[in-house]
Amino acid sequence: MRAEDIHTVRSLPLFADISESQFGALMGAAFLQRFPAQTQLIHEGDQADFLHVIVEGMVEMFSTSNGEETTIGFLEPVSTFILAAVLVEKVYLQSARTLEPSRILMIPAQAIRDVFARDPAFAGPVVRELAERYREVVRQLKSQKMQSGLERLAAWLFARGERRGDVIETRIPFEKAKLASFLGMTRESLSRSFASLADHGVTVRGRVIFCNRPDALARLARTEHSTHDH
Repeated sequence: MRAEDIHTVRSLPLFADISESQFGALMGAAFLQRFPAQTQLIHEGDQADFLHVIVEGMVEMFSTSNGEETTIGFLEPVSTFILAAVLVEKVYLQSARTLEPSRILMIPAQAIRDVFARDPAFAGPVVRELAERYREVVRQLKSQKMQSGLERLAAWLFARGERRGDVIETRIPFEKAKLASFLGMTRESLSRSFASLADHGVTVRGRVIFCNRPDALARLARTEHSTHDH
C-alpha cells in the first residue's frame, strides 16, 4: 500500500484513534486491490470474510429475490462495508458491486474481531459507526413510509446538489434506473417525477439536473423532516 492510501484509511473515524501497533496489525493483514466496473465484490448469503474499505470508485449495495433486483444504497470513498456482519460472524445480508473502476482495501474479518477485542480505542468507534448505520437505516425507512416518490427524489437531489450561485446542480453518477430502484420507484414513475419537478424550477439534461429555485426544492424535499430522526 502507498503511504497516502494508509493515511486515507487512518483518517477514517473508525481507525483514527486506534493504537499504532493495532493499526499496523490490521494493515499487515490487509491488501488493496483494483477492480473494474461491474465486479461483484460480495454475494448476499455468503459468510462475511472481509471488511471492505472503498479507497477509490463507487460501490452499489443491492439485493436479489425471485429474479428481481433492488438497489439498497451507494457508497463512495472513504467508507466501509459491511461491519456488522464481520463483527458477529454472520452472512452478508446484501450484495455489492463496483459501478466504476475502484480500489478496495480488504481487511480479514478475523483481524477486525481480534483488534476489536484488544483495543478499546477501536471498539468505541466501531460502536459509533454501527449506531450511525442504524440511524441511517431508520432515516431511509421513514423516508419510504412517510414521503412520496416525488418527495424522495427532491430530497435526494437537494442532498447531493452543489450550489452554483442561485442554482443547484446535481450529477447522477449512474444509470437513472438504479436511482429509481434506490428510491423505491419504477423507471416510469421516476420520469414522471422529473417532469413534475419542472414546476419547482428543475431542468433535466441527461444525468445533470439543474434547479433554479432551491427553496422550492427544499420545501418539497421536506428537509427538516427527512434529516432529523427521534
